[in-house]
Amino acid sequence: MDSQTVVGTKAASEPSTAGRLKPDSLGVLGILFFVLSAQAPLTAIAGAVPIAVGIGNGAGTPAAYLLAGVVILLFSVGFVAMGRHVVDAGAFYTYIGKGLGRPTGSGSAGVALFAYCAIQAAMYGLYGATVSGLVEHYTGTHVAWWVWTLVTMVIVQILGASGIEMGARILTAFVLAEFSILIVFALVTFFKGGGPEGLGFSGSFSASAALQGAPGVALMFAVASMFGFEATAIYGEEAREPRRTVPRATYLSVGVVTGFFVFTSWMLISAHGASHATAEAGKALESGDATSFVFAPIAAQFGGWVNDVLPVLLATSLFAGILAFHNSANRYLFALGREGLLPHGLTVLNSRRSPWRAGLVQTVLGALLVLPFAALGKDPVLTLFSWFSGVAVLAMMLLYFLTSVSVVAFFRRSRADTRPWNTVIAPVLGALGIAGGIWLIVENFTTLIGGDRTTAIWLQLTVPVVLVLGLVAARVTKGRAVRP
Repeated sequence: MDSQTVVGTKAASEPSTAGRLKPDSLGVLGILFFVLSAQAPLTAIAGAVPIAVGIGNGAGTPAAYLLAGVVILLFSVGFVAMGRHVVDAGAFYTYIGKGLGRPTGSGSAGVALFAYCAIQAAMYGLYGATVSGLVEHYTGTHVAWWVWTLVTMVIVQILGASGIEMGARILTAFVLAEFSILIVFALVTFFKGGGPEGLGFSGSFSASAALQGAPGVALMFAVASMFGFEATAIYGEEAREPRRTVPRATYLSVGVVTGFFVFTSWMLISAHGASHATAEAGKALESGDATSFVFAPIAAQFGGWVNDVLPVLLATSLFAGILAFHNSANRYLFALGREGLLPHGLTVLNSRRSPWRAGLVQTVLGALLVLPFAALGKDPVLTLFSWFSGVAVLAMMLLYFLTSVSVVAFFRRSRADTRPWNTVIAPVLGALGIAGGIWLIVENFTTLIGGDRTTAIWLQLTVPVVLVLGLVAARVTKGRAVRP
């Protein structure tokens, strides 16, 4: 068995407490729905598009999504090539460790876990506020947002421990619901010829439209909206024929996500009219309800009942995203325990071959991130959601960059794949695009988190601090960490 053999195969012969996750559990579509759930499409559209249009490049926002999709696609080429030689639930840190060495891989492990826990905590904040508002609207009873969050943590823990198939079925139902209403709206608008100014193709995709206003801000939010597509590799151990399933799921995910955001944002702008979209988005932001920029044209198309349904779908969208990131994070904890970076007890599997103990630890970590905001009486949307989502995006972009560099280093050293496009050209182009994205995020971080400059600096510093702590852990664990 050579150095390119699947990572972790040795563990398959060990007892279930230190073995592999349940194989042959997910196909291409199952993995796809986990990725789409992590995207939380309705949340991303209703939350990011109004900001990108209002303070970004206005009607040119769809072009920003298209450019972000191209960068992610370039990254995916090397990501997929690496995935054919390394299959492990710790995807990112294993890839980085293989190419850039054990210490860097260990450092990236901490960053990956931090990113997934942070984005889940952020979504818990928005979810709790959304559910609290819905319950008060329909029953007149006010229950604090953090109560709904804690109750949901218990539900997510139970579902996560129930096996990957159960999670896939639930996520499929929720994703189809939110996707359907947005896609139907976009298709109806398209076939009706658009809004008051027509489809407005040039108003959204011409060079002048793409570069107007602050395109960097729009591109930043576009990249942030695509967070989560990389989860395809995390489920490699549980996929059927992972060397075929994971690449297909990755490319399909990138294509579907990019097409969805480009098309839906274009039709929303068309519904308002390209020349009026920026002003309408600005009004929505000033009102404190940015979702009205999205919900109003959908309601105008289908009727007032949409205003009752969409907030509910926003809550289920967030729940689906929370469950998806819970599954991603607990698999990272499981893989870290198996590699020796964290206690071996995290590798315990239940009868469904689910990492329930790692899931329990992940739930506790989520609670530790959320509860201080509740205790201090902080606004869950303006602080918890805004701050942690910004940090998570920055951390994940760093992982994308390190992975792209690692792909080039791995294949130049191993010669396991000598195709120039897959192992050098596309990864380098992807790394350059991602580096540009990181610069935009750092430069506009106060806008991304909706906070002040001092808060932005402290939050940004958490990412390199976590990376350094991971590097220190590599020295402490030495040979037990990521195998180069």
